[in-house]
Amino acid sequence: MASAAEQLAQSINFGALSKATELKQRIWFTLGALVIYRLGTYIPAPGIDPVVLEQIFSQHSGGILGIFDMFAGGALGRMTIFALNIMPYISAAIIMQLMAAVSPTLEALKKEGEAGRKKINQYTRYGTVLLAAFQSYGIAVGLENTTGPSGSAVIEPGLFFRFTMVITLTGGTIFLMWLGEQITQRGVGNGISLIIFSGIVANLPLALVSTLELGRTGALSAGFIVFLLLMSVLVIAFIVFMERAQRRLVVQYPKRQVGNKMFGGEASHLPLKLNSAGVIPPIFASSLLLMPLTVTGFAGGGGPDWLNTVSALLGHGQPLYLALYIGLIVFFAFFYTSIVFNPADTADNLKKHGGFIPGIRPGKNTADYISHIMTRLTVVGAAYLALVCLLPEILISQYAVPFYFGGTSLLIVVSVTMDTVAQVHSHLLAHQYEGLIKKSKLRGARRR
Repeated sequence: MASAAEQLAQSINFGALSKATELKQRIWFTLGALVIYRLGTYIPAPGIDPVVLEQIFSQHSGGILGIFDMFAGGALGRMTIFALNIMPYISAAIIMQLMAAVSPTLEALKKEGEAGRKKINQYTRYGTVLLAAFQSYGIAVGLENTTGPSGSAVIEPGLFFRFTMVITLTGGTIFLMWLGEQITQRGVGNGISLIIFSGIVANLPLALVSTLELGRTGALSAGFIVFLLLMSVLVIAFIVFMERAQRRLVVQYPKRQVGNKMFGGEASHLPLKLNSAGVIPPIFASSLLLMPLTVTGFAGGGGPDWLNTVSALLGHGQPLYLALYIGLIVFFAFFYTSIVFNPADTADNLKKHGGFIPGIRPGKNTADYISHIMTRLTVVGAAYLALVCLLPEILISQYAVPFYFGGTSLLIVVSVTMDTVAQVHSHLLAHQYEGLIKKSKLRGARRR
């Protein structure tokens, strides 16, 4: 009976998917947009020698450039028109979130609802353009001052090259920002997240091939490769479990009488995620720790002695690096959670709607109680992030496992996959409800 019921449920889901014309259009639009993005990651920027660039990038791929290239789907290593990817937009969005926490004007806009959200999004777009232009100019100057074994990566250095690089890379970021918004409106899921997701997933086969190549040459044993794959599956299952974990606070609403009828009195839940900070803490922690290594690499070892010493201590797998990595992940987990979740605002919203937590007085006591619960959840969430990111980091340092098997990439891939599946399910439910409403209207018309 149970197996038959499961088969029936699966057939209903597939049947609903086949009949959901709008959902199929959204899926095809999303796939088409991602194909356009992947094609753009192979269009080279003007004025770059690809052979020299590959030599230079292979020398610095272990630093922060390796992480950014992973997020860009290899576009940074090839220096294409999408070399900056969508990272300036993400940086601008994070800056706006931080400013909203300290600026009364932005905080007031945030509370205005849809109109305020549109204004904040517009400010985020302006910030994206400024950050992309600044980063593009920095990349152009850095390429002019960097040489490989075969010479300079720039064919004709100068003001014109810098201008074309700024226009090309900034235009590529603006296009990706627009493409991500189109995917969000007309496709399935969050377009910005899907763009990063597709960049990471596109390079997973190459990472797997390179890992198997290490096994063929004897650098890695066959047993260790099997262990690595099994560990990746277990880590993915663990991430899914922890990302779905939440603490539900019971919220009671009082009864009220309207005319001769009684309304309210029901109980609901206030869900608090175990990991409210998402993947921001590992990204920030990795970027800060790999910055000295990247600067030293570009300096060719000719920088100050203190910088070379710091870079040696902060190498992959070093005790100081691992300790600071864990510390920064924990710090950013607490810091970013305090930015995205405000217990005082949550308590005020409950009070405005007449809701209260049983045994806790509304107002400040409720805010303090929610803050206490969030602190305990963030402790567990930070420990989970540190564990997921630390284990692959040790494998990367000890066995030269590619970046794509790191904790940050797995977190992004699993989180985006879960969000996309949830979006598809919501569209299917909406389609089923529309079908039920149409059937009820037809039956009502026939009865009349």
